Amino acid sequence: MALPQIVSRQEWLIARKALLEKEKAMTRARDALNVERRMLPMVPIEKDYAFEGPKGKASLLDLFEGRRQLILGHFMFDPRWEKGCPGCSAGADEVSDGLLAHLHRRDTTYAAVSRAPIAKIEAYKAEKGWRFPWYSSFGSDFNYDFDVTIDERVKPATYNYKTREDHEKDGTGYYFQGEPPLEQPGTSFFLRDGDRIFHTYSTFGRGAEMFGGSYYWLDLTALGRQEEWEEPKGRAGFARSASPTFEN
Repeated sequence: MALPQIVSRQEWLIARKALLEKEKAMTRARDALNVERRMLPMVPIEKDYAFEGPKGKASLLDLFEGRRQLILGHFMFDPRWEKGCPGCSAGADEVSDGLLAHLHRRDTTYAAVSRAPIAKIEAYKAEKGWRFPWYSSFGSDFNYDFDVTIDERVKPATYNYKTREDHEKDGTGYYFQGEPPLEQPGTSFFLRDGDRIFHTYSTFGRGAEMFGGSYYWLDLTALGRQEEWEEPKGRAGFARSASPTFEN
């Protein structure tokens, strides 16, 4: 393993202070980016989407649970599967009761949505011991409209605001590999004004890392995420693939 250079405390402090200036600049840049995100326009939701939860049918408005904001995790769970996506499951493992309570105090609800029927969702949720709300969009257009279920028989292929052709040019055509319909991850954000609902933001792919969790904790360690793409090489004894499943 290529471990960090060993230096004196004084040498370490000089290097740490130099890095601190870059960290402060990044914090200020992130604050500015957050302002731009909040300044984005919003789009009214005109379609009457139908979901199903453990208590029966639910509308998109119902998913807010009376709060002003709604964060919906697009959890990959194809109706043909018996279990949810391992990567989405790893992220769901980190949705704690404390996180939900803190969001609720700021008038925000978190829930997950998948195309799998509610019976499969409930069985998998019980197996994993999760407590966050999770709804089925089975039979609705919701996943297709938000470009997390990709099927060119339904609409042109788009993911993370790029077409299939764009992704193939950028070397990310793997998003469209496999037998359709294809499930992809993402998170969408909504704002309620009375009974009117607006879509304010969606993020896909590595955008999920903005939610913190284990990755952001590991980014602060000497060994990092211990994945094969990271620099410097050889830092971890075993370089894992860039997979968010945390299975190794």
